[in-house]
Amino acid sequence: MTFLLIAALAVLALIAVKTRLLSFRAQSPSDYAGTGPDFSLKDNLNGEILSEGLIYGPTGKMSNSFVARMIGEWNGNSGTLTEYFTYSNGKQMTRKWYLTMGTGNSFTATADDIVGEGRGVISGATVKLTYRIVLPEDAGGHTLDVTDWMYLTESGAIMNRSEMRKFGLKVAELVATMRPAPPEKAAHVPGANGHDRTADPRALQ
Repeated sequence: MTFLLIAALAVLALIAVKTRLLSFRAQSPSDYAGTGPDFSLKDNLNGEILSEGLIYGPTGKMSNSFVARMIGEWNGNSGTLTEYFTYSNGKQMTRKWYLTMGTGNSFTATADDIVGEGRGVISGATVKLTYRIVLPEDAGGHTLDVTDWMYLTESGAIMNRSEMRKFGLKVAELVATMRPAPPEKAAHVPGANGHDRTADPRALQ
């Protein structure tokens, strides 16, 4: 019986080590040092950004999806990122991050639903941000530990993956894309062809 108990504990330990070494949490900013293009919070989280993403529950099944419009603004080493979410279940939510550049490649992030400060590191084409978030009451009001990674691609799009845990157990995962909003283009320039000189321009996305 003792042997079986020791064997079972050994197997559990190996599983824990394997999960730790081969999982999302095994990533380190140093893994991406020297990768490009270089991620710049002031450049890549600036202006209007369009996002869409999926949220997965603890069983790995998709539980919700969203589209979002974000506005990044910077003044020196301080910036804000305002997020306007619309979820597939009809819920809408607005959040606002306050970002402050620190020494080296570090930065801090705060928001109304964050406990204390989130701490971030920029490394090559990536950003890692860790923080504790308090869910809304209609989502249970739980406090979760979040590890948030952003990966900048050559096209300027950002791939975002977040893992949320409670008591060390994964309870949710988010995968999203973030892209700079396309510039508005006039569908028709009034009078350009001798017609409709008084027509109002119509914006296209």
